[in-house]
Amino acid sequence: QVQLVESGGGLVQAGGSLRLSCAASGRTFSSYTMGWFRQAPGKEREFVASITWRGGDTYYAIPVKGRFTISRDNAKNTVYLQMNSLKTEDPAVYYCAATPQVFSTRDKSFGSWGQGTQVTVSS
Repeated sequence: QVQLVESGGGLVQAGGSLRLSCAASGRTFSSYTMGWFRQAPGKEREFVASITWRGGDTYYAIPVKGRFTISRDNAKNTVYLQMNSLKTEDPAVYYCAATPQVFSTRDKSFGSWGQGTQVTVSS
């Protein structure tokens, strides 16, 4: 298990950018696949992006592909989500999550979760 703390959320105009960070505690961070999920009011939590432990493989949900970039710095125990060209359909609470599986996009595979950070986009 790792402990995760997200930061970087806030209010941005449509078309703008935000970078979310997720700081992890635990010596085995580098062995976890990391993911970002989001949940908007009244909707189910949905997958956004994930990255393997070495950072060599990434996967994105179709709605964010080409606009969002997931990356990680294992030396800093941190995973990032760079969000560009934000749209009015992107607002949600964004969660960072970790799984020991080699790769996954399923939220049930992720056993460690952060508390979430709110992203709001104004039109």
